[in-house]
Amino acid sequence: MTETGNRRQVSAWTLIKEAISGQEQDYTTGSIRKAVILLAIPMMLEMSMESVFAVVDIFFVSHLGKHATSTVGLTESVITIVYSLAMGISMAASAMVARRIGEKNKPGAARAAGQSIILSIAITVVISVLGVVFAADILRMMGAEQAAIAEGTTYTRIIMGGSVVIMLLFLINGIFRGAGNPMIAMKSLWLANICNIILCPLLIRGWGPVPAFGLTGAALATTMGRGIGVLYQLYHLFNGKGVMQLALQHFKPAWSILRALANIAWPGASQFLIGSGSWIVLAAIVAHTGHSEASAGYQIALRIVMFFILPAWGMSNAAATLVGQNLGANLPQRAQESVAKTVKYNAIFMGVVSCIFLLFAEWIVSFFTQEPDVKAYAVLAMRIISAGYIFYGIGMVISNAFNGAGDTRTPTWVNLFGFWFFQIPIAWLMANTFNWGPAGVFTAIPVAETAITIVSFLIFRKGKWKLVKI
Repeated sequence: MTETGNRRQVSAWTLIKEAISGQEQDYTTGSIRKAVILLAIPMMLEMSMESVFAVVDIFFVSHLGKHATSTVGLTESVITIVYSLAMGISMAASAMVARRIGEKNKPGAARAAGQSIILSIAITVVISVLGVVFAADILRMMGAEQAAIAEGTTYTRIIMGGSVVIMLLFLINGIFRGAGNPMIAMKSLWLANICNIILCPLLIRGWGPVPAFGLTGAALATTMGRGIGVLYQLYHLFNGKGVMQLALQHFKPAWSILRALANIAWPGASQFLIGSGSWIVLAAIVAHTGHSEASAGYQIALRIVMFFILPAWGMSNAAATLVGQNLGANLPQRAQESVAKTVKYNAIFMGVVSCIFLLFAEWIVSFFTQEPDVKAYAVLAMRIISAGYIFYGIGMVISNAFNGAGDTRTPTWVNLFGFWFFQIPIAWLMANTFNWGPAGVFTAIPVAETAITIVSFLIFRKGKWKLVKI
């Protein structure tokens, strides 16, 4: 190896070690490439752990049969409403915390964090109560067969009732990311996932004195694992030695901050509600046109797809932090250059993943199911959806750049028209009018995502996001 090659290898290894060391950095100065890498590595590892949650659950549940698999998938389609609200509030908290950090206003960042936690808990209590009471009706509304409803109502009730841990896990990680400390966010999800991986087979199958809970055990394992992750986050928020140090005084309602957070959060939450709502409709169309086999295959494919998309989303979160902090430091050009760097790296990553899916989809799916019809649908969904992966990678970076600037309205409107007025009509026409069935739904996904990315890019180039004040 040449001397230049050795230097590059050492430099890359040094960057990786620095990224996972958790050291505080000033992301408003120095190399943009280094800033992107330092933030992206732990954020990608964080989101990888979130994707492990989905894969671990579906791996164990898929062996319980198609009704159990369908129940988990349909419940997850509905629980994405909670994910959407969590991501919306997390987005608002991250943008405000990042802006205050860029302004070197640490007390203001702490106040923003405390107020966002108050807001999230108030919202989640309502969702949890409704989810517990109407669990069976939720599955019925989603088109689940009667056998699936009978088997899965308790699962849905536990997952919906434990919404608060989902909300807090996303929110507090957003606070740490906005503060430029993604390592705590990464470690919390690692801890939560390790607990989930241990508890899932233990509670589903039973062992020694621990009884087998079956599908209900999967819900208990997931909720308990996430709860442990939240406790870890809270410890570091109150007892940490980093930039974010909360005290009880930060939880005293500050109406001006709550209003500011809500103004950013509601379009941010709407942004993801629009997206997740469209996925619920797509899941229902698949279940209607292909029944339990197609539904189970589609849900397995989505879990595998998300396993690879979430790390890319983690990289795009780096753009949100860099945009927020650099706008706070009054460096809009540096913010734009940070987005360009992140787009490049994410597109490369997603291009590689696309090739893997096209070549090895059948082999990957075989780890989750051997039912011929379920497997065939899963493989077909993976290959069709992966056709638009490069555009997904670019689009999610641009979307998070808007969000990091506090401009949550732009991607919300783009999602509304892209998903509800374009993707869903196409999916319905292809599945029903053209008799493509579930394959029509699968095809609508990359078509719509590509269109959304192109529109987002054109709006981003206009630069109005640089003028947003929060």
